[in-house]
Order: sequence, then C-alpha cells, then structure tokens
Amino acid sequence: MMSCWFSSIVVWFILVIIIITTTCNNLVESKCAFEAIFNFGDSNSDTGGFNAAFPSQGPPYGMTYFKRPTGRASDGRVIVDFLAQGLGLPYLSPYLQSIGSDFRHGANFATSASTVLMPQTSLFVSGVSPFYLGIQLQQFKLFKTKIDEFQSKGNTNLPPSDIFGKSLYTFYIGQNDFTGELGSKGIGGVKEYLPQVVSQIASTIKEIYGLGGRTFLVLNLAPIGCYPAFLVKLPHESSDIDECGCLISYNNAVVDYNNMLKDALAQTRKDLSDANVIYVDTHAVLLELFQHPTSHGLKYGNKACCGQGGGSYNFNQEVYCGNTKEINGQTLSATACEDPYNYVSWDGIHATEAANKITANVILNDGSIFDPPFSLHKFCDIQPVG
Repeated sequence: MMSCWFSSIVVWFILVIIIITTTCNNLVESKCAFEAIFNFGDSNSDTGGFNAAFPSQGPPYGMTYFKRPTGRASDGRVIVDFLAQGLGLPYLSPYLQSIGSDFRHGANFATSASTVLMPQTSLFVSGVSPFYLGIQLQQFKLFKTKIDEFQSKGNTNLPPSDIFGKSLYTFYIGQNDFTGELGSKGIGGVKEYLPQVVSQIASTIKEIYGLGGRTFLVLNLAPIGCYPAFLVKLPHESSDIDECGCLISYNNAVVDYNNMLKDALAQTRKDLSDANVIYVDTHAVLLELFQHPTSHGLKYGNKACCGQGGGSYNFNQEVYCGNTKEINGQTLSATACEDPYNYVSWDGIHATEAANKITANVILNDGSIFDPPFSLHKFCDIQPVG
C-alpha cells in the first residue's frame, strides 16, 4: 500500500517536472525579435479606433469571435490581430481608445474610412475619416513623445522608450483613396492622384525610420473588382466580368497601383539601406480566395455574408450590414448569414474572419508574397493562430 502511494507521488512529481520543463521550453521557443507592432491603416486593420472616436457600430459585427461589436469591420478578427497572435503578442489596442487600452506591445492608429491623402471633405458629408495617414503619423510621434515623458513615472500600460527599434511597423491603407471617387471620376480620374498616394506612404516610412523604425510591412491593395459592393455599385458592362465573376478593368487598375507601390517601396529600400521595407502581396492571396473559395475550405467568393437582397452578391447599397431602412414603403434589413466561416466577404466591402485568418497565415508562414524575399520565421518563433 505504501509502495503504491510512493509510486504515485513519484509519478506526480515527474509529471510536474515535465510540465514545468515544457512550459519553460515553450517560453524560450516563443521568443520574437519584435516586441511590439505599430499599425497604420483603414477599416481593413482598424481594431476599434474609429468606433472609439465616433461610436456607431452595432451587431452583427463581431458575432464570430468577440460575440459583440468591437469596432472591427468584420464578423471577428482582422489580419493584424492574427499577425499579433502569430508573433506571440496581444491584440493591438486602438490609439484612440481611452479606457482599457494596453500599449506595452504597440498601438493601432488605423481607423475605418481613413485615406492616405488628406480628405477634401468632411466625415459628416461623405463619411471619410479625418484620421488620414498624416494624422496617424502625428499621433505616433505624440505617442513616442509621451512614452519618453512618462517612462520615469513607471506607467505599467506603456512600453519602454527603446521599443521603437524593436517593433514591426505595418501599413494596410489606400483602398479608400482608390475607391472613394471611382464612381464619379472613373479609373482614369483616380489614376491621376495615385502617385501621390504611394509617395505619401513612402515618405511616412522614412519619417518613422528617423524615429527608430527598421522593419516595415506594407500590404498592397486588394482586388476590389471582386468585392460584392463594387460589383453592385461601379458602372460596368457584362463583358467586363471575368470567368470568376470579378471586374476586369477595375482589377487591372488595382494591379497598376500595386506595381506603382512596389516600385516606390523599392526606391525607399535603396534610400534606407539598413531597413527592411517589405512589399506584401496580399492581393494575390485574396484574389485566390475570391476566385477559388472552395479550394480553401470556403464556399462563397463574391457573395456577402451580411447584406440584403440575396442573389449573387447579397448587397444593397441602400442598406448596409446591420441596418434597417424603409424604401418605397418596404422595410428592408441587412442581416448576417449563419455561416460566415464559409464566406470570403463579410459585408460586401470587408473580409470575414475566415478570409483574414487565411491571409494572415500566408503572411506569417509564406515568404513568397514578400518583395524582396523575407521570412518572419528568422525573427520570431511563429505561433499557430486560432
């Protein structure tokens, strides 16, 4: 009896040692050269900034993961959430969120409806965010100044002042500059100011470099010609639709912009020889998802999960996701599907959590979408995202 008891104690002790050893090993294995992420962007990477400034988001946004609206333009998480998870970091707090934020591992300056260029109109007129890239840069500079100022005061929700040289800087912005006036100006009109857009992104990188930043990931523009909203809203002929249901001319224009961005970043890389300035071809990943959703465990490419009208696109530009409106004496509501995990498009304009997760996994694990070739595995022990 005593022998059995003693044997049990020994087994228990061995198990404890194994658990402790495994935990310690995991802590070692999960080390990452990047101690923080600073993100600049629009609704594709906003984690609640716009909603903190202008509270408005309601259900069904956030239904999949958070089970409530969080200011993310999706049913769940966005790409930058998964990137943080993959690097072993917590989700980024929005810079504009005054309550509950933790900036020890970075901050998110992105807000929905943001542009690269200064908007020429008001939020209350056109819906364009006042927090364009120039403002986001100024916010970052102020953030850095405050870190230096409060460092000696021991604030536990702020990072150390040397964090900026140990951080990953991500940019996912430009879609609103491209699409904002497509309907009125057409592709030709929009192309006239796109060089200013890429130039502004490049100059922003250089300014952050001057403040200590050394690694920059710049995500390119998604194939907006495959998005349900633009398939409904943008003028086109039936001959402009390809075999996968996407708008040929608009997607070609996106490719032209992306090539322009790629060239601008190549020049920036030459100017900043000791920095990693990386062009990220998320366009290729999303185009593949839209064109071949079933090959990646999804079902619907060009159809919105949350929308109104059903049909091929389930998008009504008069009634956006989560809204109810009376039109011609009829009450119409844009509601969510029950299976967003089967869709690429969440609300006609933004991706679902499922699509964002696939895209983030490619960024974390496949260096082939980077120019020049780049691997996050060389800097971090990449963690699985779930």
